Amino acid sequence: MTTPAVIHVATASPYDVVVGHGVLDRLRGLLPAGVQRVAIVCPESLEDLLDPFAELLDGLDVVVLQVPDGEEAKNWEVAAACWEALGEDGFTRSDAVVTLGGGATTDLGGFVAATWLRGVAVIHVPTTLLAMVDAAVGGKTGINTPAGKNLVGSFHEPAGVLCDLALLETLPREELVAGLGEVIKCGFIADPRILELVEQTDPATLTADSLVLRELVERSIVVKADVVAGDLKETGGVAGHPGREALNYGHTLAHAIEKATDYDIRHGEAVAIGCVFVAELAGRAAGLSADLVERHRSTFGRVGLPVTWSGADFESLLATMRVDKKSRGNQLRFVVLDDLAKPVVLAGPSEEHLRAAYDAISGGVS
Repeated sequence: MTTPAVIHVATASPYDVVVGHGVLDRLRGLLPAGVQRVAIVCPESLEDLLDPFAELLDGLDVVVLQVPDGEEAKNWEVAAACWEALGEDGFTRSDAVVTLGGGATTDLGGFVAATWLRGVAVIHVPTTLLAMVDAAVGGKTGINTPAGKNLVGSFHEPAGVLCDLALLETLPREELVAGLGEVIKCGFIADPRILELVEQTDPATLTADSLVLRELVERSIVVKADVVAGDLKETGGVAGHPGREALNYGHTLAHAIEKATDYDIRHGEAVAIGCVFVAELAGRAAGLSADLVERHRSTFGRVGLPVTWSGADFESLLATMRVDKKSRGNQLRFVVLDDLAKPVVLAGPSEEHLRAAYDAISGGVS
């Protein structure tokens, strides 16, 4: 395969994201100097990867923190168990955490690293497409509460990220497709070339060894790197740009859907539905063109992602959306498009417009 790409994330604590095939041997080089202990946070389903992965850290004191799969790992009980293990193994500020897994593992492991001794180094090795283009980059960490997703968390930038595309070879097809939800989102908010690549490529050919998939991964990471470099802690962009909030395009409804399904739906699937919803909302409340609204349906749908959903009533979803991180007081705020690659914040849309947008994706089930 081609030479690995190195994408620099130029935040106050800069780091590199390495993308390619067979890049795991770069792990040692990303560890800060002086590290003696490494905790590998890994879900139970990836147990078979642990031994060969731990060999990359030969000579260091390695402790494995096995956690549940998926969103079941993202709660305070699992985080507390990880803290206890770090304490028992004598982890100090000069040691490091390495996450090996999908987005939930990255969120949890990053949160544990952010909170242990008020912050130790963390390196992310994402094993899913979704984690490569989203959770592993940008420094957002978090766990869930009964009130909603990622409501407890911290900003904690990694020391480095390794996106080894070879790890996607055993990823179930439906998981890879779900990851495309975040990829396509990046196309709508910042890089239309992503949309063109998706629209011009047979979805069946988007596999782990696909050069087009690699380009989609790299472009999506560049989008996120550029956004977080300008607004790491979501305090706002410049010249009307929402800053880091733009990355939450489609996520307000997506998180409500995830909660309504008890996280049974994949995140990327929920994001696809959420993006179609906010396109419908922008069409009604902000004059987004009908062609661009329809492009949301066609592009997400082309790769096999859902573009409709009617699994909960509007009122219950609205109640969940009101505790979204972007809300201010009683006012709901949504990232919408003013035009392609021109995200803006729509504050306080009317319930009439919100309900109409949900009716458009749910077939009138409200």
